[in-house]
Order: sequence, then structure tokens, then C-alpha cells
Amino acid sequence: MNVKIVLTKNLNLYQDQIERIKSIGEVKFYHDESASPDEWLERCKGADIICSGVFGLRSDKVYELRDVFLSLPFVGVDFLDKKKLAERNIIVSNTPGCNKEAVTEWIIGMILMRFRRLNELTNTTNQNRKEVIQTGASLYNKKITILGVGNIGRYLGSICECLGMKVTFFRREDDLLASVENADIIVNCLGVNETTNKLLDKTFFSSLKKGSFFASIARHQTYDVQALINALDKEILIGAVDDMAHIDIGDVNNDDYKALLTHPKMFITPHIAWSADSEIRKSNDIMIDNIEAWINKKPINLI
Repeated sequence: MNVKIVLTKNLNLYQDQIERIKSIGEVKFYHDESASPDEWLERCKGADIICSGVFGLRSDKVYELRDVFLSLPFVGVDFLDKKKLAERNIIVSNTPGCNKEAVTEWIIGMILMRFRRLNELTNTTNQNRKEVIQTGASLYNKKITILGVGNIGRYLGSICECLGMKVTFFRREDDLLASVENADIIVNCLGVNETTNKLLDKTFFSSLKKGSFFASIARHQTYDVQALINALDKEILIGAVDDMAHIDIGDVNNDDYKALLTHPKMFITPHIAWSADSEIRKSNDIMIDNIEAWINKKPINLI
């Protein structure tokens, strides 16, 4: 089978990955982002297998494809309409677990920054000695509730246990408020589906233990942002961090991003928690694994 493969943009493949994908079939590499969804679609024409970033997939142009296999080097694909994909025989695989280490590092790093006051004390020159040596809070023995038991949630739990934290998980069948009532730290790792839409609402944030801390790497569909802000203003939460997973990667001009920048108790980043060299290596390896499995008629990681 002489398959035709297209990479619609530069996916930062390592040299061994380039050679590996070339061994599978006839490959066309593009090294820049498409200027428009129409150009993206034009790049896809004639291909049996398409490897793509998010651009193009978020437009209706993706549903003009037919009888193709999309192997995507990322996890979040909730924006794709599965019914429309099926009607056009568009098969899609993603790369679950590729970002669990990088995202977990971000979560732990952001929590440590707040609890150990690292943001205040790094390169400090304007605080007196008493302020500088004020005791920070260790993560040891802290109670952390992780919302969601996917690849990231499970890996985060294992790291937290190594730090001596007391770890509990919230699963779909659990009582949400009971799961978090004693938590010092709550981490939102929920995926987007009909059961999680605005699950973390005003009642949720009002029920948290006073002095707790909230971290999120999930999309904003899962929680009420204004309810979070109210909990910060009422000092229910001592702080919060959010990787703004619902915005385009690196978009510091997004209205939601700019709005949350103004809150003194919020630390936010523009959807970069996943961005590390380990994630790039793993995501592309899994993307190619998916192609090989599909060609061998044993598909894996289908959405």
C-alpha cells in the first residue's frame, strides 16, 4: 500500500521521526502555518493520512475531507464533531498521555511558587529580613483533591504522593462537594463532556475550605470563572492558577486572559503547560505509532 501522508505544518519532528515517517509512505512536509482554512484544505488534498496542528481542524473545512485518516499530535479534540466525521469516513486518532509529565510539572511548579512564596522571594531587594524569612508552606501533608482520573490526573497523583501529600480523586460517580470539603488544594483536570459542563459552579466554590487553593489545566467550560473570582474576593481561596486551556496557544491578547491578569491572586499562563521538549518527542512518537497501527488495520487511540 503506497500511502500518501501530509504534514500540514512544521510539527517539530526529530530527525529519527522524520526518517521513520518517510519509511511508511510518500510524505509531503509543509514548514509554515496555512494562511487560511482554504489553504489548509488544499494542502490536505490527495493525502490518505493527514498530520495537522489545530489550525484548519477548527473550521468546517475539515468536514470537506473524505475517507482519510487524521493522526493528531495532541490530546484535546473535543471541538471536533464526531457525527460529521463519521458521515465523511474521517478517522481520527490523538495522543493521550503525551503531555502528562509536562503538565504535571506546570501544576507542581505553580503550586510551589505560591506556597513557598518563590515569586516574591526570587531576586528580592525591596523586602526587609523579617519579610524575607517569613515561613513558607510546605506541600508535605497537604490534602490535595484531583478532579479527574485521566492520564494527567493519575500521574499528578503519583508525584504528589512522592511529595508526602494526601491524595484523593474525584470520579464521575462521586459526590463532588464531599470530595473537596477538606482539601487544601484542588486541581481541575476534567475533560469537557455533558457531565462536566460548568460542573464547578457557585455552589462548588462556595463550599471549599477557607484558605484552600485552586489550580486548573482544564477548559473553562468545566468551571464558572466568575464564581472562582468571587471565591478569591471572599478569601475562600488564597489563590488560583489557570493555564487558560480554552484559548489559542500563546494568545496573550485573548479577552479572557487579559481579564484574569488583573486579579492579584491569580497566576495565569497562555495555554503553555504542555509545552516542553518531552511532550514534543512523545506526541510525535505516538502520532507515528497511530499511523503504523492504522496501516496494519489495528488502529489505536481513536477518538
